[in-house]
Amino acid sequence: MRLNEVAPLATLSAVALFAWTFVIVAGEVIEGDTLGLDRTILLGLRDPANLADPIGPTWLEEVARDFTGLGGHAILGLVTLATLAYMVMTGRRATALLVVAAIGGGMILSAGLKVGFERPRPDLVPHGTRVYTASFPSGHAMLSAITYLTLGALLARTQALRRVKFLFLGLAVALTVVVGCSRVYLGVHWPSDVLAGWCVGAAWACLCWYVALLLQRRGQVEAEAFPVQTGTGSQVTKAGAASM
Repeated sequence: MRLNEVAPLATLSAVALFAWTFVIVAGEVIEGDTLGLDRTILLGLRDPANLADPIGPTWLEEVARDFTGLGGHAILGLVTLATLAYMVMTGRRATALLVVAAIGGGMILSAGLKVGFERPRPDLVPHGTRVYTASFPSGHAMLSAITYLTLGALLARTQALRRVKFLFLGLAVALTVVVGCSRVYLGVHWPSDVLAGWCVGAAWACLCWYVALLLQRRGQVEAEAFPVQTGTGSQVTKAGAASM
């Protein structure tokens, strides 16, 4: 099987895996089976003598607030606009439109799921930051997964060097993880909220990546950049996945 056949299949398999995991977590949450573990983890992150005080030094709580801000609408919007500007300036307008559709659609999906489940926020511990919406799934975890994983994957396509591709993807995963963990540490989400947010966000990002691969095959999205070896060394060029 050629590389351009493996990539879409692997991406679609990832969509199915993450989506199915979300369905399982959601089912467990609806039945109340996650509550015991959720409570144990949430209380384990607090000083037993003072539930208003998260474990660890004072500066760690401030760091958690900084990290949780990376999943807020303002920061995600700024990151998205900066990436769109980069793509437009480098002649990747079709990819930029795909980004708008992916992240905009993800925000609508997140809002719809919250309204559908209407799970209350944790009431075991005081919240470390203000919250305004329902708890399940975590909007910060979901939207950070959608935004950072989608942008990381699409930006990786623009780079020829494999180590740079891995850098973009690694940063995307790391940002997604720290945002979700910060929500639990600050007591504003049950751990199952965050797990569900990661799963549905990753599923959506993989689905968008799958669509990008299909559009690339049809020539409707700019081709991926990759290095071509020549007699005088390596140079960077662009080619469609169909030529691989």
